[in-house]
Amino acid sequence: MGTMAFQKDPSSVALEMLLIVQPEKRKIVQRLQIDTQTESYASHQSQGFQGDGNGNNKLEQYQGKDIHGYSTQMQQVITSRSDQGTHVTVEVHARNSTPQLFKKRSFGKGSQEKRKHRPRPPGLEDQHVYPWDKACLKSIPFDLKQFEKLDTYARKVTAKNSVEELVKTLLRVAHTDLEKVRAIWTWICHHIEYDIVGFFNKDQQSFKPKDVLQSGKSICEGYAGLFEQMCSIAGVQCMNLSGYSKGHGYKTGQTFTGEYDHAWNAVYLDGRWHLVDSTWGSGSIDDCFSKFTFRYNEFYFLTHPALFINNHFPDNSNWQLLNPTVTLKQFESSMLYKSDFYKMGLLAAHPETPIIQTVNGKVAVVVETRSPMLFMFELKGTKEYSLMTLKKNGMNLDLYPQKTGSHKLQIYAKPSTGTDEVYNCVLEYTIECSSVDRNVCFPKELHQPVGPSWFTERQGFLKPSQKGPVIHTNDGRSDFSFILSKDLNVLASLHSDHAHFNEDTGRRHILQVCQGNQVDFKIHLPHAGNFALKIFAKKKCDPGNFNYVFNYLICCPNTEVKWPVFPQHYSKWAEGYELVEPLAGLLPANRNIKFKLRLHSIAKAFVQCESICPLSLSKDGYWEGSCNTCGCTEVYVMVLENANHKFYSHILKYEVEPQ
Repeated sequence: MGTMAFQKDPSSVALEMLLIVQPEKRKIVQRLQIDTQTESYASHQSQGFQGDGNGNNKLEQYQGKDIHGYSTQMQQVITSRSDQGTHVTVEVHARNSTPQLFKKRSFGKGSQEKRKHRPRPPGLEDQHVYPWDKACLKSIPFDLKQFEKLDTYARKVTAKNSVEELVKTLLRVAHTDLEKVRAIWTWICHHIEYDIVGFFNKDQQSFKPKDVLQSGKSICEGYAGLFEQMCSIAGVQCMNLSGYSKGHGYKTGQTFTGEYDHAWNAVYLDGRWHLVDSTWGSGSIDDCFSKFTFRYNEFYFLTHPALFINNHFPDNSNWQLLNPTVTLKQFESSMLYKSDFYKMGLLAAHPETPIIQTVNGKVAVVVETRSPMLFMFELKGTKEYSLMTLKKNGMNLDLYPQKTGSHKLQIYAKPSTGTDEVYNCVLEYTIECSSVDRNVCFPKELHQPVGPSWFTERQGFLKPSQKGPVIHTNDGRSDFSFILSKDLNVLASLHSDHAHFNEDTGRRHILQVCQGNQVDFKIHLPHAGNFALKIFAKKKCDPGNFNYVFNYLICCPNTEVKWPVFPQHYSKWAEGYELVEPLAGLLPANRNIKFKLRLHSIAKAFVQCESICPLSLSKDGYWEGSCNTCGCTEVYVMVLENANHKFYSHILKYEVEPQ
């Protein structure tokens, strides 16, 4: 403020003037902040300098009412606009009066106190390093148990007559700023319903906090506005933020233009800004966008900024609270991780782009986790051949789409502990398939996941000799074994899509031997191709059915392979019995056949063909002997379990080729 001297003239006067220069945008903001006295002006008169439309000066005189309701003559304000759009405002006032604009600019002691409590913009102290350090999902580490009583209280508080009364009730148990924010967050998430009808009629909806409280429903603007006012009443600094979001209706890889589509909040705690989204914390909407369900989501309370940016892009990059910040292009092209992805302890997924191109008809996806997890997946729009394997720290998935074009891949997960948990979608990809690998063909009976894993270990199958999910064999034979940690009965079956291959035949191509806690399998394939080897188990004391545990994929490319079935086993074939020879269940005619078996707890053994051929016990513990297949169609191995018994039991049956 200073004194300006006009050109010396008898009619000239000396005026004290206040000169304020500010950008037009700032002036608009400040105009919104003018107090009630200024907002009540109902009319105005202009006199003196008139604008000519080219940015020249004009002198205006306003008339209105003072704070007591009486008419008053206001000071004259001269406004000038330059060609660059800058306002120059000059206020002319009486010598003994206080400039109105001077009051509005808050230079006094009272306004300094007000400015002291004004939320500061985010700075270096608020920034988190990106990418996420994987140490904590929250921007403030805390134990959720500390909020158990507070949350229980807040959920039970009923809506009051006013926002002020509601906050006052919540603050009976909330004392620190963190507790206040938590109580407000919990109440909103459990009491404000997303207004699906209002979403389509935004122009007819009020987002004022008192109206949101009264109706009990709103959309994101109402959630954020109510949260901001409740924090303000509670004495916690809070900001209402807006921007783009990857929420309901988001499509992988889409771009964001035009108006911002979401609103959320930032709160100031412990000297730093933190992010919350009470809309997404309250529940979810079904796929048809017709029904809202309250489903509390802890993830969006004080979310770590490096995780929040995954689906929230603020209009001001400073509110990312990240260093470096993420560009809109990076936000659009980044992988969308569902909140359940992080809540379940999943760490990363590869590829990190939401759109995957097939390479020679195949795509590979890898998911990393903190602890063992169970997975399943769905590829929409096409049949697929796939191999999913579980690891202690994640999952590998190989996909072979059988149709070109774009296909949506959804990956689901659930914790490895407990039986009540359901699979939740944690990832979505778009698969761009440019070519199909027609050479890939897996049997329909192959179940996912494939191969041994931490899950099969938990079921009692330890130290697999065949650790991978696929067993490759060129001669059609394969041997593998397990150590059983539990008292289990084990059963296996072989499956193929071949028209003449049934389940009974599949069992005959597997020879199983149990020695103590070790189980061995011999596989002789009937022909070339891909087979599913399914393994079942049950406790020995359990009279019920066998339960499926896992399976292998067996691949044999050799078209010359043609192994016969193993001999048929009867119920008296006891655990610990071992067949050394002959392994083929179909014996040649008119041939002398040697037999060698390891049998225990029996008195006698023999082979029955056209005649009875006894087996003798050798020094190394095997029952051995021979017989001739001349003139017979079937051969049996029989045992006498006790010398006092009169009846022999069948344990093996062989077929003889036609003569």
